[in-house]
Amino acid sequence: MTSVLIIDDEPLQREILATIINEEGYNVYSAGSVEEGRNILELYHPEIILTDLKLGNENGMEILNELPYEPYSPAVIVITAFGTISSAVDAIKKGAFDYLTKPVDKEVLILTIKKAEERINLIKENLRLREELYGQFKIEGIIGKSKKMLQIIDIVKKVTPTSATVLIYGESGTGKELIAKAIHYNSPRKDKPFIAINCAAIPESLIESELFGYEPGAFTGANIRKIGLIESAHGGTLFLDEIAELPLVLQSKLLRVLQEKEVRRIGGKDTIKVDVRIIAATNKNLVEEVEKNKFREDLYYRLKVVTVEIPPLRERKEDIPELVNFFIEKYSREFGKRISRIEEKALQALLNYSWPGNIRQLETVIERAIIICDGEKITLKDIQDEFRFAVARNVFDIDIPEEGINYEELEKELLKKAMIKSNYVVAKAARLLGMSYKTFWYRLEKFGLFENLPKRENFPK
Repeated sequence: MTSVLIIDDEPLQREILATIINEEGYNVYSAGSVEEGRNILELYHPEIILTDLKLGNENGMEILNELPYEPYSPAVIVITAFGTISSAVDAIKKGAFDYLTKPVDKEVLILTIKKAEERINLIKENLRLREELYGQFKIEGIIGKSKKMLQIIDIVKKVTPTSATVLIYGESGTGKELIAKAIHYNSPRKDKPFIAINCAAIPESLIESELFGYEPGAFTGANIRKIGLIESAHGGTLFLDEIAELPLVLQSKLLRVLQEKEVRRIGGKDTIKVDVRIIAATNKNLVEEVEKNKFREDLYYRLKVVTVEIPPLRERKEDIPELVNFFIEKYSREFGKRISRIEEKALQALLNYSWPGNIRQLETVIERAIIICDGEKITLKDIQDEFRFAVARNVFDIDIPEEGINYEELEKELLKKAMIKSNYVVAKAARLLGMSYKTFWYRLEKFGLFENLPKRENFPK
């Protein structure tokens, strides 16, 4: 229940106001002086203060001046006589929510209090969501106790207080954006924007205007000014995912942003100063891209001030149980189910799998298992459909010879067989291996299998 403190040196006026406000369901406290009001504030912390400006020899503004400048400070509504409206306006400038003139109209009074209450509730909700957001990306909340993940957490802790540029390496689905958000939301920039853009997902013809914005008349269809993402991230962080896909001409412009801390909109004449932290990510080897003249060497060195390399899930399998428990708790709560654990056989199946789609794939598997699970624990049956190769066909029973096997050759063979099995339909082949379309396409590209695919007219019938 919202509490209202009334400060007025006239007992009858206090009683009338208290009766009106109490009838609307508010908890009411009354004070006849500024000092009495201070004591009630300290003891009960009311959300709204209704104070007369003229309190005998005192001034109701004293309360307003003493309130801390914080988002959750009480909303102050001042009451003033008609002849002292200028004082009320002055109070508004100093932080009062609103003012009322005597004699106070009942309906106007309640409407003003309700508006103050709405603002207070909105501020509380925003603060709650912000705390929830910060909690979600706490460094300590990065899941993983493997040696490699502990090393990453240590690097993240060291880089967050700075504005250093960070380059994140990792396969698709390893959590590159999660690390970028952890850096941002634990840094001094946490109250400023975090803006993410996937450089591979935006057509080359549009990405420049997305990043840098444009002025009216810059090109056909540019009827209004557009603020680019770099400018929008001022004071905060810009996360450039798949940075290797950024066209060379834009790489030079990004380099200027990093060096000169300024941007120029397309069609604009003036440069605009920006304070933006850049965090970039890629699943490609940028050294190789530089050697192929596909990535600027000067930009590469400017980006890799601090480098974070996220290992694929197959190289940190000791983290799988902790990740599984996290996803079980998350989706059990989301779907209103009482599932708290996973049976040992099912967990062992997850530990034995190679996870080409990494953490994103694991999360999808657990989400689906929670949906179809009928008991209080996930069983092998609940994940069997996701592991047609692994569970239904006993792929895990492969005997590894003493001299070892070439893992990449094995993966390439699986990709080829999936394509044949799916009649060379990439989306279907991806489903057969439990991968997303994007991940499967990336694996084909990585292993150079595109040139080995038959032309569509030659596909098997």
